Amino acid sequence: MSSVLAIPDLRRFLAARFAVMVAYQMAAVAVGWQIYDITHRPLLLGYVGLSVFLPGFVCALPAGIAADRFDRRRILAVAVTALALACLALLALTLRGEPPIGGIFAVLVVMGTARAFLAPATQALLPLLVPGPAFPKAIALSSTAMQTAIVAGPALGGFLYGFGPPVVYGLAAGILILGSLAAMAIETPMRARVAAAGLEGLLAGVRYVRSRGDILGAISLDLFAVLLGGATALLPVYARDILHIGPLGLGLLRAAPATGATAMALVLARFPLERRAGPKLFAAVTLFGLSTVVFGLSESFPLSLMALAMLGAADMISVVVRHTLVQLRTPDAMRGRVSSVNWVFIGASNELGEFESGVTAAWFGTVPAVVIGGLGTLVIAAVWAWRFPELRRIDNPGADGNH
Repeated sequence: MSSVLAIPDLRRFLAARFAVMVAYQMAAVAVGWQIYDITHRPLLLGYVGLSVFLPGFVCALPAGIAADRFDRRRILAVAVTALALACLALLALTLRGEPPIGGIFAVLVVMGTARAFLAPATQALLPLLVPGPAFPKAIALSSTAMQTAIVAGPALGGFLYGFGPPVVYGLAAGILILGSLAAMAIETPMRARVAAAGLEGLLAGVRYVRSRGDILGAISLDLFAVLLGGATALLPVYARDILHIGPLGLGLLRAAPATGATAMALVLARFPLERRAGPKLFAAVTLFGLSTVVFGLSESFPLSLMALAMLGAADMISVVVRHTLVQLRTPDAMRGRVSSVNWVFIGASNELGEFESGVTAAWFGTVPAVVIGGLGTLVIAAVWAWRFPELRRIDNPGADGNH
């Protein structure tokens, strides 16, 4: 691992990604608690995810072709700066007193748009920073940095919320500015020219994903598993009304999946998935669903933390397999567009999953919504194992699947 970390641009990339994720998670804790504290409506927590997802969905294809035509480093820096400005807007709204809910959602739309351009540029950038054989370890390191940030960000945000949400938003903005500077310090050229422009270029990534059963199966499995099994949006309800642990406890709940994911990422960095990756992927998705059910039924704070940590560890296996497939089995000139398609699936599973959780909680209640989602994930794992046999049979995800 030391040989991979010796690459200066990789260290700068990891610093920028860590800054983005830790600041975003801090802001997410504050926004979720603020909205539920003001409204006491779980459905509005679902609208938080929808507000981030919809602009990202609209901008995903243009963002992908931008990552293939322009300097990915500059796209990354501009997107991070936009997130910093969004945090400053949340700060300004909060300093006026009780912030208007409509104003918060408007800022979330801006954040969703910035993330749409950030994601494909980030994902398409990493393969250019390290040699091909070292890429699986670079993914594990990048995932470790991200998951460590997801551990630190919510815990820090929950702790600082006790001093007031303006403290959270102000510090998050400062961290994002530092992340933008780290991105601009990357020296590796990021531009990859594409032959097709216009609609032809926009849709090339979609056609490529459809032509590859292994890639399509991996990202669609993640989409539906997390779409149904994600309980993140309802954590404020659990923290306030079920576990009675307050905003600091909410931060710990949000950090728990990333704790498990970080531990698994470190294991995968030392022992990459080079054998029987497909069966291990489906086993991990099954564990994800079971952990979601346990969390949904739990009324114990320690058990809830353990279930969420196990959920995060299982999800990390899916993340590593999916990213390795997408990045190493895609030509560099198309990585931005294929990454944008991948991001739409990820965004749908996370943000749209939050909306689904909010809606089902409003219909059936919080606990039944989470349990039903976990059971649905188990069904998805079984169906995808039958529907995508090429994904189930994958041995080494880093090997070229074309021969």
